[in-house]
Amino acid sequence: MSAFDPNGRSLQGKGRPATSSRARTALPGTCAGDLALSSQNAKVIRRKGDAMANQSAIEWTDSTWNPVTGCTKITAGCDHCYAERFAERFRGVAGHPFENGFDLTLRPDRLDQPLRWRRSRMIFVNSMSDLFHKGIPKAFVDRVFDTMELADWHTFQVLTKRSPRMRDYLARRYADRTPPPNIWTGVSVENRIGSARVQHLRKTRSAVRFLSVEPLIGPIGPIDLSGIHWVIAGGESGPHARVMHIEWAREIRDACRAQEVPFFFKQWGGIRPKSGGRELDGREWSEWPQPQKAFA
Repeated sequence: MSAFDPNGRSLQGKGRPATSSRARTALPGTCAGDLALSSQNAKVIRRKGDAMANQSAIEWTDSTWNPVTGCTKITAGCDHCYAERFAERFRGVAGHPFENGFDLTLRPDRLDQPLRWRRSRMIFVNSMSDLFHKGIPKAFVDRVFDTMELADWHTFQVLTKRSPRMRDYLARRYADRTPPPNIWTGVSVENRIGSARVQHLRKTRSAVRFLSVEPLIGPIGPIDLSGIHWVIAGGESGPHARVMHIEWAREIRDACRAQEVPFFFKQWGGIRPKSGGRELDGREWSEWPQPQKAFA
């Protein structure tokens, strides 16, 4: 299966699509009160030079960008959250980016980070949070999307468990225009119960719609992948990692092959993310989505 970015460029191994040669350096003007609209559930931290990962060890992306950190648990897939485990190690450490642990925190000083990254890359948005958490004000989500639209030489991967909120937000934002090809949207699915999010994703206005079936903690069951452009699957990692059965991984892979959807097997998981390697039935699966000409 061929692998391309949204503009038709070949993606072998990790993708680094260059969606534009233009580099813009400023966000559009916003009302001074935008960030004052922050929810009572979210802190706001302004700290110059407070950077997150320029490079990422995650196999399906190049970098992470976290204009928001912190979250709350809503599914069984959240039980052993790696991001929470990492952040809470630093709670109370004065001056550390995670001195508030995993509390939901807006970080406006990070909004322009992708605009300063000149080389095109895949960027996982909010690896340490969920952009569609109910505690994040719409005005702040707007500014995140403003940045992604401006930084069109990058490809952004937005992943959520709060699929109805993402579906509704994108329906409003792109009601009268085509969704930009450099913004991919996905939902996390951990078992059969989570598969309801696939229905929400299918109705989401997006150039590329993808599933992250990780941590896979139970069988997904028969799944309709119509309108889905990419599927990532993987097991849980960490000290309390739950075992992923090979039958569950094969079921997803076989559904992808039958329905001609690119499949990316990230890891078996274990104490460490790479403990079990990446091979499924004797090979690595590193397929990427092809460019889409039709939008939801």
